[in-house]
Amino acid sequence: MLASENSSSHPVFFILLGIPGLKNAQFWIAFPLGVMYVVATVGNITILHIIRTDHTLHEPMYLFLAMLAITDLVLSSSTQPKMLAILWFHAHEIEYHACLIQVFFIHAFSSVESGVLMAMALDRYVAICFPLRHPSILTPSLVGKLGAVVMVRGLLWVSPFCFMVSRMPFCPNQVIPQSYCEHMAVLKLVCADTTINRAYGLFVAFSVAGFDMSVISISYVMILRTVLGLPSGEARLKAFGTCASHICVILALYIPALFTFLTHRFGHHVPQVVHIMLANLYLLVPPMLNPIIYGVRTKQIRDRVVQGCCGKDP
Repeated sequence: MLASENSSSHPVFFILLGIPGLKNAQFWIAFPLGVMYVVATVGNITILHIIRTDHTLHEPMYLFLAMLAITDLVLSSSTQPKMLAILWFHAHEIEYHACLIQVFFIHAFSSVESGVLMAMALDRYVAICFPLRHPSILTPSLVGKLGAVVMVRGLLWVSPFCFMVSRMPFCPNQVIPQSYCEHMAVLKLVCADTTINRAYGLFVAFSVAGFDMSVISISYVMILRTVLGLPSGEARLKAFGTCASHICVILALYIPALFTFLTHRFGHHVPQVVHIMLANLYLLVPPMLNPIIYGVRTKQIRDRVVQGCCGKDP
């Protein structure tokens, strides 16, 4: 029995199906997902270690990158170990409170990641448009305050998700047809009117992503205007190069995130297996790509990695 028969009580646990439609292939699908998780974990820990130990990297760009690495570690680790346990060992059960905790971490740190990317866009804007004033504008104190605001926003905006869901009755069926607990997936199991919950979810999504994407877009429009006004072609190329990695990271986060969000609410004709696979990759691809992109594109980090691997100066 999955839960008590009385729908007014909380379930004891939920059942996570993994990847419906690919039941026979789940064991093998877990291997590339596991490799991606290992790459994400090792890559982000490496980025953090390099930034922590090299005092020349204690600048706004790298401090924001450290925040991004911490966020990626939390985001991927909140889902991937349980996902691999489901796919490899058929450990489909997840305790009720553990499920709500997973909901909280997924949505709170997705918000934090979006906020950090916004802060990084502002850093690039100041660095390119006001290069001489960059150190005086983006001081370590301001960087810390921006990081704190982004973190508090994520925690405060998402906390009501779990609070509201925890006070609602659940139906006897506690099967979640995916690999992790997500707000909308859990909400579909509630035996009550969820209009307020859905409306609040839309408010959070559009207030966070809408605001952050607006700031990012405005920042890059201003950057583009400044770069196109540079007299030297080499200078323009260098300025574009400093932004290319950040744009790749932004696209890697927002495209699958928006697809997953919109599909949950409006994509009734999207095949379930496509939706679930993209939902899994949305929480794994950005944490894996971020350290790779920044490690390759950022000379200081690339040099430290080569030095650490080869035991000599690059």
